[in-house]
Amino acid sequence: MNRNGRFNPANLLTLFRILTVPVVVLLLYMPDGRDIPFGRSVAATILFTVSAFTDLFDGYVARRYQMVTSFGKLLDPLADKLLVCAAMVMLIPSGRVPAWMVAIVVAREIGVTALRGVASAEGLVIAASSLGKAKTVILSIGVGALILNYPVMGVDIHLLGMLFLVAGLILAAWSGMDYFFRFLKEIFK
Repeated sequence: MNRNGRFNPANLLTLFRILTVPVVVLLLYMPDGRDIPFGRSVAATILFTVSAFTDLFDGYVARRYQMVTSFGKLLDPLADKLLVCAAMVMLIPSGRVPAWMVAIVVAREIGVTALRGVASAEGLVIAASSLGKAKTVILSIGVGALILNYPVMGVDIHLLGMLFLVAGLILAAWSGMDYFFRFLKEIFK
């Protein structure tokens, strides 16, 4: 396998994350708006968690083994956004996530992606920040808990998921503003 080609191990982890999105969506799909059955919630939680967990490894593998590619730089953040946003959208009909929270996250993701695209067109690079990475981890934990949603050993998993989601929203707003101000700083240098 070509370590620096498009289909190196790091990029395959990212592609796996993208390919799991439609499966997670299908597991969470309830056409009549009823709550998602326990078995499907568990299956979706496991797949979502495994998929989200690969995000911790693909970047590490790419850097550690010199497999960083433009293809991976483009797909990695896209994979994270697709996984989290698609799962959140699918949780709206069952009432597990308020639509306004999903709208904030989706708007932030589109805004930051557009901002980074404009910066790139201007020859500027606005690297991912530690705030953005923390936002992704916190949101992934919250969304994973909200996908499961059912109590575990007396713990209110829905409440736990909502607490992480609120923390993730705060980090989403904060990191979104950070990207915007870093963009302005680069433009007016």
